[in-house]
Amino acid sequence: QVQLVESGGGLGQPGGSLRLSCAAPGSIFSIHSIHWYRQAPGKHLELGATITSGGTTNYADSVQGRFTISRDNGKNTAYLQMNSLQPEDTAVYYCKMVVRTTPGPFVKDYWGQGTQVTVSS
Repeated sequence: QVQLVESGGGLGQPGGSLRLSCAAPGSIFSIHSIHWYRQAPGKHLELGATITSGGTTNYADSVQGRFTISRDNGKNTAYLQMNSLQPEDTAVYYCKMVVRTTPGPFVKDYWGQGTQVTVSS
């Protein structure tokens, strides 16, 4: 069952841009952190970008300077703005949010279904 709904994937040109979205259920209590992963065919899952509840961002070297992670707290939605796309960015992209569903101390991981990004001329 899908926990987060991803959208925005598709075909991009080298040097072009795409923006991925990741929407959480409106019923969540809070989001502690958001992470974008990607998995190319035959490769392991790689962490590309994170943003914490305090707004701190981190990026993998492979996307640093080209990708930007952001969030809209009012919409419980995360974004990954991908610029200067390269063929090597071709992968299935997954978002993950570490969330609280109640005011209690426990957190859980919510995952998106994945969205295909293909970069080709």
